[in-house]
Amino acid sequence: MIAALSLAALLVAIVLSCFAPVHVGVLCLAFAFLIGHLLGGMKLAAILAGFPVSLFLTLFGVMFLFAQAGANGTLEAVARRSVRLARGNRGVIPLVFFVLAVVLGAIGPGGIAAAALLAPVAMSVAAESGTGAFLMTLMVANGANAGTLSPIAPTGIIAVELMTRMGLPDPGWSNFWNSLLAQSAVALGGYGIAGGWRMLREPPLDLAETRIEAFTSAQKMTLAVIAAVCIAVVGFRLDVGVAALIAASVLSLLRCAEDDAALKAVPWSVLMLVSGVTVLIGVMDKTGGMDLFTSLLARIANPLWLPGMLALVCGIVSVYSSSSGVVLPAFLPTIPGIIARLGGGDPLMAAYSVNVGAHLVDVSPLSTIGALCIAAVPATEDRDALFRKLLLWGWSMALVGAVVCQVLFGFLR
Repeated sequence: MIAALSLAALLVAIVLSCFAPVHVGVLCLAFAFLIGHLLGGMKLAAILAGFPVSLFLTLFGVMFLFAQAGANGTLEAVARRSVRLARGNRGVIPLVFFVLAVVLGAIGPGGIAAAALLAPVAMSVAAESGTGAFLMTLMVANGANAGTLSPIAPTGIIAVELMTRMGLPDPGWSNFWNSLLAQSAVALGGYGIAGGWRMLREPPLDLAETRIEAFTSAQKMTLAVIAAVCIAVVGFRLDVGVAALIAASVLSLLRCAEDDAALKAVPWSVLMLVSGVTVLIGVMDKTGGMDLFTSLLARIANPLWLPGMLALVCGIVSVYSSSSGVVLPAFLPTIPGIIARLGGGDPLMAAYSVNVGAHLVDVSPLSTIGALCIAAVPATEDRDALFRKLLLWGWSMALVGAVVCQVLFGFLR
């Protein structure tokens, strides 16, 4: 009975995350205490032991560091300078933003932060150059999603933490490379469909030179500190959370950013969302709800088609819900149980399928990244038409993701 109730609580939370304006993280915490403590007799300490303290602090360190970089204008300044690389070629401009979104998403801010920083600049440039809002949205959104599974970005940190808890070897950068491959293939396909290849053959535009201010001393210091964090994490394998917290403290002491503004910019909602769902998953695991969930998923899968099935299910849920806050914490822990019941399958390939399938659909206007791009579109663009195009694209990516994951992580492995 308690197992069924804990599973029902997770399913209710997933449905509400898709359609209702409630904070699912707080709701999951309430469900965890209600079902685990009041109905299941679990001690509060046992429930609270499921709170991901290490993950919470790591995510906060990374998010706060890049909130500082956003608050003092460093990231926007870098983005505006990068546009010059296109040299007036309309076909190159969207590709520059794709690469910039990948880099910004991967080095620490994550996909949502990268899209939030780039979308206003990208949409302004798209309107000025006639590139088109749909094409630019595909480039920014897919680029941001391509970088979001980097092991030093918030979503990548979440995925690595969950996969490590499953008993899988530390995936390191493999999550990122898989995401980059899938998102790049989809982005290039969209680039062609939206007319990017045709624009490459056009003569360069004679765009007026926009005056770009020099980096301030605070911005230079911020860039140096971020570079130091990347070197420490990638080159010396320092824990990314520790490195980010130290770096943020240095910027605070040097007064390179307004800490109050940076703290307000930290996405606390995402932190609580991930933490709340994780606590509920812990209660499910201890009450038998996770076994029940995996048995239900195992009924619609077989070892051969498991990658495609997981990608399809996660993609459909992720069209409406949070990929990092709901889909990954809910589905990644089910993989060992599903494979045990199926009697075969590769847990690492299944995890890759969940990660990639959940994020390929995040161009949808119902996702945060897609919504950020629509919000940044100038009034001269038809936002309703863009909304419809992106919604259709997002839904189609659930099926495309299933095919891509089945081929990459099923047939070819």
